[in-house]
Amino acid sequence: MLYFSRWKTIGIWAVVLLGVLFALPNVIPASMLAKMPSWLPKSPMTLGLDLQGGSHILLKIDQNDLIKDRLNTVRDEIRTQLRDAKIGYTGLSGSGKIVQVRIRDAAQIDAAKEALKSLTSPVSAGLFTGGSVTEMALDEPEPGLLRYTLTDAGIKYRTATAVEQSIEVIGRRVNELGTTEPIVQRQGDDRILVQVPGLQDPQRLKDILGQTAKLTFQMVDQSMPVQDAINGRPPAGDTVMYSKDEPAVPYLIENRVIVSGENLVDAQATFDQRTNEPVVSFRFDSKGAQRFGQATQQNVGKLFAIILDNHVISAPQIREPILGGTGQISGNFTPQSANDLAVLLRAGALPATLTVIEERTVGPGLGQDSIDAGKMSAVVGSALVVLFMVGAYGFLGWIANLALLANLILIVAILSVLGATLTLPGIAGIVLTTGMAVDSNVLIYERIREERRVGRSILQSVDSGFQKALATILDSNITTLIAAFVLFFLGSGPVKGFAVTLAVGILTTIFTAFTLTRWLMAVWLRSRRPKELPKGYFRLVPEVTRIPFMRVRLQIFVVSVLLCVASVGLLFTKGLNFGIDFTGGTLIEVRAKSGAADPGDIRERLTEAGVKEIQVQGFGEPSDALIRIGAISSTDGDEAGNIMVKKAQDSLTSAYDIRRTEVVGPTVSGELAWSAILGVLAAMGAILIYVWVRFEWQFAIGSTLATVNDVILTLGFLVVTQIQFDLSTVAAILTIVGYSLNDTVVIYDRVRENLRRFKKMPLGQLLDLSDNEMLARTTMTSVTTFLALLALFLLGGEVIRSFVASMLFGVFIGTFSSIFIAAPILIIFHLRPVTKEGMEEYEATHPAQQLPAK
Repeated sequence: MLYFSRWKTIGIWAVVLLGVLFALPNVIPASMLAKMPSWLPKSPMTLGLDLQGGSHILLKIDQNDLIKDRLNTVRDEIRTQLRDAKIGYTGLSGSGKIVQVRIRDAAQIDAAKEALKSLTSPVSAGLFTGGSVTEMALDEPEPGLLRYTLTDAGIKYRTATAVEQSIEVIGRRVNELGTTEPIVQRQGDDRILVQVPGLQDPQRLKDILGQTAKLTFQMVDQSMPVQDAINGRPPAGDTVMYSKDEPAVPYLIENRVIVSGENLVDAQATFDQRTNEPVVSFRFDSKGAQRFGQATQQNVGKLFAIILDNHVISAPQIREPILGGTGQISGNFTPQSANDLAVLLRAGALPATLTVIEERTVGPGLGQDSIDAGKMSAVVGSALVVLFMVGAYGFLGWIANLALLANLILIVAILSVLGATLTLPGIAGIVLTTGMAVDSNVLIYERIREERRVGRSILQSVDSGFQKALATILDSNITTLIAAFVLFFLGSGPVKGFAVTLAVGILTTIFTAFTLTRWLMAVWLRSRRPKELPKGYFRLVPEVTRIPFMRVRLQIFVVSVLLCVASVGLLFTKGLNFGIDFTGGTLIEVRAKSGAADPGDIRERLTEAGVKEIQVQGFGEPSDALIRIGAISSTDGDEAGNIMVKKAQDSLTSAYDIRRTEVVGPTVSGELAWSAILGVLAAMGAILIYVWVRFEWQFAIGSTLATVNDVILTLGFLVVTQIQFDLSTVAAILTIVGYSLNDTVVIYDRVRENLRRFKKMPLGQLLDLSDNEMLARTTMTSVTTFLALLALFLLGGEVIRSFVASMLFGVFIGTFSSIFIAAPILIIFHLRPVTKEGMEEYEATHPAQQLPAK
């Protein structure tokens, strides 16, 4: 196993060299990258919004808006089709999802059905969405009454179509803003995710995305005063609409549309040559120019209205026919608002109203702070792990550290190749990988030492150590990998970034442990021909221990059960400190422009702005504060929350910089809570199946119960400390699940091996032997992971402190449960038949000091 052919050696170092080449763009300045040859990799990792600032907005299609528009269209089609067919009708109306019409002459009912046959004809739903869909269903509750109902399949089809159209329109609008690398993608059935890195004005983005931008040119009805129409009833075919002025000006508008935005081919923000005011110049296509020319020719001297989303922008008088197909839209524009309107018109109208149901905005200042904190914690964490490994293993520690460096380079390289987005939790994943990566080396080194203690030569010990550690390393890492996959598929945003980093780190760790480390060891053995294994400068655990773990199993089991019961009791009485991810609401992080942040001043400003349910607390530096605003009632809708957030931000901007804003509407918070529960259950279920397949059912139950113990105690820790429980905390719990099972599987692997070797040894004695044999590895791995996390906790910044605190506790409790919970459960479920008398004899005749050492 220690022999490497020339091609294997070349292959190993080729992978490492490629890793260096693909990782280099992340540390080389952009100016130097531009001068490098074109064939070299030049793509660094993309920084997430939490590291470079920007906006993350989740939009939802208003299905009621779609249904209303579709029913209006159907009603118009029925009117047109029946008139063209010269069929008399009455009672044409629509409500809910139904449009109905009564045919006057019974003899014309069949002809009417034939004329309206197109309404119930299947429409193509696209190649990948499953053939055709019938949008409208026809029934005849009584003779002559035709009722058309919009089907669920039809609504789903219209929603899917609207989402696709909206993605195209939003993409054009965002690109018009001049931002770099925006992300616009579908999420679920009726949602669109928009991420715009580096955007300095998120409110402007929300304003542009929130407007439907349905532009129409319609005539103003001047046949009666508009006030009379408001006080009485508008004439048939007219609607009262208002301008966006303060105060709003009413107009009586004819419903007939002269030209719509569909006929617009260009719109640009310019200045009026006569008044020098900002205006929007527009140009129609040939069809629109013809219709607009005819309308202005026939209505010289009259007013026509330019209407955007049912609001009158302006209502100029037609002084002369406009035949060239061009014109200007004037109003109380600023240069920016004129440019924004031009952007909207060029991009086209949205097919339905979009509502912001989730918003996360990070200012560039906070992003830079997060990068600095992430770098510092990564450097310090790595340094602590490096020093610890050298102290524990001497020269072998330097080999492990070299493999760790290659591991980190490969992680960065793979993330760069994948085009992955590096987030702050992603940095946490890299730091955690630093701590966990040495676990493979610890397993190998401890196994080599065991083989050496039983009298094998150095070469045999090293070869056997690598061989026997392989299965254990694979089993332990696959359990963590399963947790990472669940995190990726059920998580969102930064949680996915953490999952990707963790999964990539596991794969690179396996590669470096079984190729690079083994190659370096082989070279060392051939070149130095050592007579003895290098010794470290300290040992946390003696080489041979005889601790009677099983003697105290019942006492510790009872203590653990009592702590779990207390944790569950606290969950139902005191409860978790849920973040806005689960309760809904708004989180705003601010920094005072001068001096320290004043919570009293912040509360006063927000109260004067009409904002209710305010909590203000210090956060990190004295100049920083964290504001939490309660969720808007679900009956008020998500849009009411957006208006409230705008008020809050406007009231603070004079004295405070807005560093971060997170808004989670009532629609999203309930879904996130449910997906979090599903995530934990899915991870535990998948790992249970894996352990069951790889071991026996007793092992699967033991590992599951130990993991449940860890999750419950972690929740109890969160209740006692009142650390905020949000999506990142769920990610931490899932990571604890993976870590705890990693530890448990390592011990179970040794139990399985000893079961084959000592076929008649009492189970309790065998479990003690296995726990003692793995104690050094368990302790060493826990310490290295703890050191890496401790650096992240102290230096990583406030944003991820709750996330890391949960994992720090999880490392401790996971190590504890692997020894004192997972192993004794095998006795309870009679993994090896042992009589009661046999166990009593074992405990009487084998005191602690006589426990056998291997």
